[in-house]
Amino acid sequence: MSLGVGIGWRPEIAGFVKELPGLRFTEVIAESVHEGHPPADLLALRDRGVQVVPHGVKLSLGGAEPVAAERVAHLAWCAESLNAPLVSEHVAFVRAGGVEAGHLLPVPRTRASLDALTANIRRTQAELPVPLAVEPIAALFDWPDAEYEEGDFLTELVERTGALLLLDIANVYANARNRGEDPAALLDRLPLERVAYCHVAGGDEHGGRYHDTHTAPVPDDVLALVKELCARQRPPGFLLERDGRYPPAAELRAELDAIASAAAMESIT
Repeated sequence: MSLGVGIGWRPEIAGFVKELPGLRFTEVIAESVHEGHPPADLLALRDRGVQVVPHGVKLSLGGAEPVAAERVAHLAWCAESLNAPLVSEHVAFVRAGGVEAGHLLPVPRTRASLDALTANIRRTQAELPVPLAVEPIAALFDWPDAEYEEGDFLTELVERTGALLLLDIANVYANARNRGEDPAALLDRLPLERVAYCHVAGGDEHGGRYHDTHTAPVPDDVLALVKELCARQRPPGFLLERDGRYPPAAELRAELDAIASAAAMESIT
């Protein structure tokens, strides 16, 4: 499946996304799609043949508790309603003991955490009509006493579950920068043949840390990492994430063109 370059669907830029002439795929936050009345613009994209990927943010795959059946059912409904080729979620947890964090939190890289993730991913896969891709998040901290390097942890996770990998290039960059590591070195430890598609986004630096905010232009260093990835193995698609401080249409087009150029893919603008 070749997806090319896409952009995340958000209500604030729905008109812009709908008018992109070469768009072949987009992504929508699954929890923002309400059963019974999905956004008309999103259905119009589906009906013209654009691949729409539901992207969950609240399953809490990395939590100690089993995933909530109703949340998995909603993700499955989104996939069926949007004719999705796959769905995606995060290698993270968002709740514990009934308390909602309101944010994606990193999982400890331990055997116990890997067991919990594996169980929840398998529970989710059993109810989905399409494949599941899991996304490692950007994290401002790592839990102590890790038993795995990040690349080894993710490799074992996809081997155990058969899940695909949603690789966020901006997250790779953010984590490496905040750890003082080489982001290309992580690429060399990942199962790149399992990548379903990639996210690309911009962020901001403050407080001595780089924050993956999705509210700034994609930096040159992230575009360079896209080139590094494609030199190893080109994934099926790259999707621009923007979640605030939306720029004029011309600037969004320029970002999409820059991603297409870095990935040596056809422009959609």
